[in-house]
Amino acid sequence: MDHFNYRNGVLHAEDVPLSLIAEAVGTPVYIYSRATLERHAQVFRDALRGIERKHIAFAIKANPNLAVLKVLARQGYGADVVSGGEVKRALAAGMPAHDIVFSGVGKTHAELKAALEDGVGQFNIELEEEGAVLGQIAASMGKRADAVLRVNPDVDAGTHAKISTGKKENKFGVPIDEAPGIFARLSALPGLNLRGLALHIGSQIFDLAPIEAGYRKVGELVTQLRAAGHAIDRVDLGGGLGVPYERDKVPPTPADYGAMVERATKGWDVTLYFEPGRVIVGNAGVLLTRVIWVKPGAVRPFIIVDAAMNDLARPAMYDAWHDFEAVAPTGERMIANIAGPVCESGDTFAMARDIDVVKSGDLAVFRTAGAYGATMASTYNSRALVPEVMVDGDKFAVVADRILPETILAAEHVPAFLQD
Repeated sequence: MDHFNYRNGVLHAEDVPLSLIAEAVGTPVYIYSRATLERHAQVFRDALRGIERKHIAFAIKANPNLAVLKVLARQGYGADVVSGGEVKRALAAGMPAHDIVFSGVGKTHAELKAALEDGVGQFNIELEEEGAVLGQIAASMGKRADAVLRVNPDVDAGTHAKISTGKKENKFGVPIDEAPGIFARLSALPGLNLRGLALHIGSQIFDLAPIEAGYRKVGELVTQLRAAGHAIDRVDLGGGLGVPYERDKVPPTPADYGAMVERATKGWDVTLYFEPGRVIVGNAGVLLTRVIWVKPGAVRPFIIVDAAMNDLARPAMYDAWHDFEAVAPTGERMIANIAGPVCESGDTFAMARDIDVVKSGDLAVFRTAGAYGATMASTYNSRALVPEVMVDGDKFAVVADRILPETILAAEHVPAFLQD
C-alpha cells in the first residue's frame, strides 16, 4: 500500500496534488510520501515480531536522501552502508554509530579507519585480507572491531543477473566451503572481534526458496564453527525482498518472509540482522515528469518526456518496468513508446506500452521510483541533477535541490596552460 492516489481525477501524494508540486518545483522531480515510508518501516518490523533478538538496518544505497533517512531513524532503523560517504549520511540523519553495518566489497583503508573512529557497530568482511587489515588498523588504535564474515553460499536468487550477489561467480563474500579456515585465522587476530556470519544473495527477489536455501547453508556453518570452538552470537541475513513494479506480479509479503526466517533460523541462538532497502522505499516514491512531445513513429507514437535515463537509470540498466500513469487521466488509452530526451537509443522507459492517453504538456508519473532512482541519477548530456521532494500530509518540501548545469559548470576549471 502507498499514499499516491487519485482524488477528483488528479493524482495526489497524500493530500497534495502532484500538479501543485510541478508548479512550485518544476519537472522532472522525485516525490516521496512520509506516511508510506513510515508504514512500510512498521510493516517490516511487525513481520519480524516473532524474532526476539534482531537489528534492522536500512540499506542506504536504495535511497540515501537525508530526509528519508531521518524518517527511518525515527522508526528505530539503523543503517547498512557501503561507503564512507554513506556512514556520514547515516550519522547526519541521527542513526547511532553502533547501529551502522558497514558492508561492501571495496572498503578502502581510509574508510575502515574513519569508520572505526566513528564507532561503527559492525563490519561485514568480504575477504580475508580485508579482515587482516581491519584488525591491524583497529589494534593500532587500541580498539577491537566487531565484525562478521560474509559468505557466498552459491545460491541463485532467480533475479536479474546484475543484481544477483550470491552465486559463486559473483564478487561478494568468501566461498562458503573456505569460510571455516578463514574464520579461524581471522578470529585469532587481536584487533578483530569476529562474532558471526553474513550473507546476501541478491535484490528484487520474488521467490523465498533460494533465500531459505542460503539461510540453511549458513545455519549449518554456524553449527560447524561452534563445534570448532568459535563463539557465534550474530548472523546478518541481508535483504533483497522484491516490490511489485508490475501490479499483476506480486512478491512475497514481509509477513511471508518473517515466517520463513523464523522457520529457517530456529535454534540458532543469535541476534539476526536485516538489511531491507527497496521493500521500504520503492513504493514510497514516484518520478513526476511532463510530456514534451507526442512524436509520430513508424509503428507507434513516442511519448517524449522531460525525465531521462540520467534521472531514472533502471530501465536502461536492467530493462526494468515502471508503471507510467497520467496525473489527470481522461480514461482513454493508447499504445505507445515512452522515451526521454537524452541522446541515446537506450533512453527508453517502455516500448509498446498500454498507457493513459497523454498530450504535450501533460503531467505523468513513473511509479515505484523511491528505490534506486535519485541515488543513481547523473548529469549526463549536461542535464540538471533531478531534485527531490517529501510530502507530509498537506505539506511538502524540497529535500534535495535541482542542481543546475551552470552550478555544475562552475565546479570545473580550465588550467592555466589552456587559458587564452
